[in-house]
Amino acid sequence: MPVSNRSAQRSAPRSPLRVAVLADSDTRWKWGALTARRLAPGHRLTGHLLRGRATPTARQLGEVGVRADRLTEVTCAEFLADIERERYDVVVLALVGGAVQAVLHGVRALWPDPAARPVIVTGYVGVVYEKLADGLLLRHGADLVLANSRHDARRFRAVYEGVGADAGCVTETVLPFLGGAAYEPAASRATTVVFAVQPSVPESRADRAYLLERAAGHARLHPDREVLVKLRSRPGEHTTHLEEQPYQRLAAKVPGGLPANCRLAYGNMGEVLDGADLLVTVSSTAALESLHRGIPTAVLTDLGIREALGNHHFLGSGCLASWDQLDAGLLPQGDPEWLAAQGVAPLATTPRAAGPAAVADPANAAAGAAGASAAEDATDGADGFAAARVRLAALLELPGLPPVAPYYTLTTAPRYLPGILARHHLAADGTPLPGAAREGAEPSRLRRRLRSHLRDAARGLYRHGVQRVAPLIRRMGEL
Repeated sequence: MPVSNRSAQRSAPRSPLRVAVLADSDTRWKWGALTARRLAPGHRLTGHLLRGRATPTARQLGEVGVRADRLTEVTCAEFLADIERERYDVVVLALVGGAVQAVLHGVRALWPDPAARPVIVTGYVGVVYEKLADGLLLRHGADLVLANSRHDARRFRAVYEGVGADAGCVTETVLPFLGGAAYEPAASRATTVVFAVQPSVPESRADRAYLLERAAGHARLHPDREVLVKLRSRPGEHTTHLEEQPYQRLAAKVPGGLPANCRLAYGNMGEVLDGADLLVTVSSTAALESLHRGIPTAVLTDLGIREALGNHHFLGSGCLASWDQLDAGLLPQGDPEWLAAQGVAPLATTPRAAGPAAVADPANAAAGAAGASAAEDATDGADGFAAARVRLAALLELPGLPPVAPYYTLTTAPRYLPGILARHHLAADGTPLPGAAREGAEPSRLRRRLRSHLRDAARGLYRHGVQRVAPLIRRMGEL
């Protein structure tokens, strides 16, 4: 495993890497912390949560199940002060693109010349189906930009090369949270159906109510099945994407109510998938987790196959299906070649007995059987982070690293960049604005608690505005 040579002389015993992760939501904390674990097994992990509207609650962090040796909530300026003081070996930025760009310029301001600075790593938490160029260029400048598949690595390099930027930072890996036991079906038809919902896809109240009613209808049609509506957050919590129409509220208005075998569910997605026989979603990354385990997975087409929904990403996957087809017994199987290209080839392929899925789509089972060995070959013994660890080790062996060099500068984006930096209280040169980072003595426990309560109250007001006031104003405007 990579080890640090910067905090000790080469003649002294090498110490475990010191890794810092900065995340701005529950899912990004999961990606960042697990990425750190895969890059540097046995490291000392310091966690930072970027203060904002999506800062995860203690419950959300507990559900993710990844612990840090130390975890604090910080602003961008406070984080920059910490990495300058602590001298980490590796910094993983699990953030939206604008926040990544702000930190990169902050790092450049801290180390404008070659220096023994930390290796900067960033990437994406899941499916990249929108704002590809924008998001990638905001991440350019990191030493490693992780791509979750061969397909993504090609796309990422094409974007960077298309603007004349260095594409050498792009490193192919896999999603760090892929795992769990391979699916072993107990029968030829599903017994537990998991509908993995998303905070903002689809966006409209009518479409979200439709999908929930179809899930309830599926439960009524199949009383021997249990349908779990897997929610991302509880009322009062936020995720990366705004949820104006929570399913908890829509469930209370389902005609006739939810049947006894259909219920709302929370919890770690990996644990929920342990008991799943069919995963249904519009375009959630949970589909990739499910496909990796070999669980039948349906990407819904009821609302069309559209870029705005993200389900266009699954073209060629063999998983596109409607609730009507699922009601009729279809159990979609992933296409082996598509899965291999996406870095989620199944852990194992288990033969399936003939059943409703075979009747609904005979070619589906045939395709799965024909490609079983290819899928196994693609993943057998593979380590999706091996190449990244090699690159990380090479960077850590250098006596110093060059300054980070983001594509966006005051020359290439003189109007765009300053606004991004200002949102994170950084000046145009990447230095913190006056008052952005607190200096002096640590505030008292009473003051820290007071600040925490005030932040929670402000976030509560923000959520109320998003979920209550904004939809009301929008409906009034449509009158």
